[in-house]
Amino acid sequence: MSDLDQLTQSLARNLKRWRGERGFTLDALAARAGVSRGMIIQIEQARTNPSVGTTVKLADALGVSIATLLDHEQGPRVRIVPEARAVRMWSTGAGSRSTLLVGTEASGPLEMWSWTLTPGEAGVSDAHPPGTVELLHVTAGELTLVVDGAPHAVPAGASATFVANVPHSYRNDGTDTVEMIMSVAIPPAR
Repeated sequence: MSDLDQLTQSLARNLKRWRGERGFTLDALAARAGVSRGMIIQIEQARTNPSVGTTVKLADALGVSIATLLDHEQGPRVRIVPEARAVRMWSTGAGSRSTLLVGTEASGPLEMWSWTLTPGEAGVSDAHPPGTVELLHVTAGELTLVVDGAPHAVPAGASATFVANVPHSYRNDGTDTVEMIMSVAIPPAR
């Protein structure tokens, strides 16, 4: 089974599981997530690979991390995630990419990401649920962090944190590649 097939099967199984645990009907989850009922059915039947945005919306609506939706192994208390098992969420031909390194459900979903943005590229995110906080550390280049329309320069070596319940994006307006590590803390579903 290819990595993509394994990811599709894991997402299908985990989406059904968490929807059931939350007691959400297809219609209820669709309304909470802003995703069509038909799309949720296709995902649960492993007939499609949704976009990163759709996956984030579903995870947010369920109150779990993306890592939890994509995780195909539920293991021991200490979980080592080898580099080869990190989940590449998106990439471009120019070399930009975001990779979900690890996540947990302790005290609400918590995720750690590795991002690379080549010059002129950006990653855009919809608003997350209220109470969601992001922390990031830039290791190379200079990131332009845009939160609710306001740009903020974050040079290499600097860190930033913000409440992520508003639209936000990560841009590389410079000439050097931006490398950053980011953590996302999502409050548990109520």
